[in-house]
Parts: sequence; structure tokens; C-alpha cells
Amino acid sequence: MPIKPSEAEERYFKTQELQMRMQKLADEQRATAEAEKRRLKELHWMHCPKCGQQLAAEKYGTVEVDLCPTCKGVWLDAYELETIVESAGQSSPFRAFLKILGAR
Repeated sequence: MPIKPSEAEERYFKTQELQMRMQKLADEQRATAEAEKRRLKELHWMHCPKCGQQLAAEKYGTVEVDLCPTCKGVWLDAYELETIVESAGQSSPFRAFLKILGAR
């Protein structure tokens, strides 16, 4: 004669199954979010934020800046402006322009 599982056993296994399903759903959502993030990066990588055209990389001293051939926008990555300012001489027109903007 088979033994019927207790109510506590039933509750335990249902809880375990629910936790496994929730973990699987969370993993699927995380994978979907990562895939969407990669897709959006590929879609926008090296495109002008203003007009959407493909950016061209050009050297300015030791720094590689991104230029838009259509709207003539200049886009800098993190710390590239600081590198350009440090390499500019004290009497350069660029340094004078930065003083107008309030930079040191």
C-alpha cells in the first residue's frame, strides 16, 4: 500500500519547484536583456549621436577623436579632453577657448 506524502512534504516540493522555475525565468530574462544590450550597442557603435551617420576616427596629437563627416560633430571618449588640454601649450588658441568656457 503506497504511503501518501504529508502536507509538509507536498509544500516543500512545490516550493522547491517554484524556486527552480523562478530562477530559470530570471536567467532567461537576464540573457534576453544582455542580448538586447549587445544588439543596441552594435546598432549605435561609432554612429553620430546627433545625425546617426558613421563616425570617422582621426588623430589629434596623441588622442584619437571621433568626427562626423556630415554634421562635423566631434566626439571624445572619457579623459580625451583632459589629454588634449594637457598637451596644448599655455598660449594655444585651444587653451584660450577653454578659459572662455571657464576651464583652468
